[in-house]
Amino acid sequence: MVDQKTHQQAGLTPDGTVCARCGAVAEGAPPTWTCSVENGERRYFCDRCARDNIRAIEGRLDSSWW
Repeated sequence: MVDQKTHQQAGLTPDGTVCARCGAVAEGAPPTWTCSVENGERRYFCDRCARDNIRAIEGRLDSSWW
């Protein structure tokens, strides 16, 4: 059985999606945002944070590292 996190735990709120790095909020689940799974928890990152840290993301480094 897969242990799926709820939308609230994943950074999705009734008001939108919250960036795990800078706290930016977007309506819904923006297709241009990055979703990362760290320690079994989904984290969403806005366009700016994802662009600024793309090499670390592609290297699968946890956001605490960058």
